[in-house]
Amino acid sequence: MKINKSYIFLKGIRFYAYHGVAPQENLIGNEYIIDLKLGVDISKAMQTDEVTDTVNYAEVYNVIKTEMDISSKLLEHVGKRIVKKLFKQFATIEDIDLFLSKRNPPMGADIESAGIELHCSRK
Repeated sequence: MKINKSYIFLKGIRFYAYHGVAPQENLIGNEYIIDLKLGVDISKAMQTDEVTDTVNYAEVYNVIKTEMDISSKLLEHVGKRIVKKLFKQFATIEDIDLFLSKRNPPMGADIESAGIELHCSRK
């Protein structure tokens, strides 16, 4: 069997955090949702059945949580920090697709969420 590309993903990670331009966003916070797809060669882990041969998604979650706990004005800034830290901490990650959204942003509109989408590669 030949694997052309493999991914590890975390979908629908929910955080309560304090990001935003408006002062009340930093005071009362909001709910954020992250979907993450990591391009990782998992072929060795498929053979060995060892977590050390892949990217541990519990450790990935901890990196994301640490960055989400740091207040920022812009989701673009939060997203950059998450991607940068993941590439730094996990040498086997080749690509990252990150979707970061803020639920019901305070903009006077009937909107479920607004956010950013990043597609990054290590190269």
